[in-house]
Amino acid sequence: MDLSKREPVATFCGKCSCGCPQLFFDPEAAAAQRVMLTDDFGNHVRMSADQFRDLLDQAVGGRLRELLDAALITG
Repeated sequence: MDLSKREPVATFCGKCSCGCPQLFFDPEAAAAQRVMLTDDFGNHVRMSADQFRDLLDQAVGGRLRELLDAALITG
């Protein structure tokens, strides 16, 4: 995947050479696909800025932490 025109926003981990997950902004993509999250297996997910904003709101509000904590307790 060519990431040369995408603007890196964040790298998650970055302490190894495993191909850490990254968050990019792609200004040339369609509006519905401008935010891209890659994983360390070569896959990616694209979403709109509004969808990403919703994800951030849930994270800031604690909902994602609640889900993660519940998954770790039951998993």
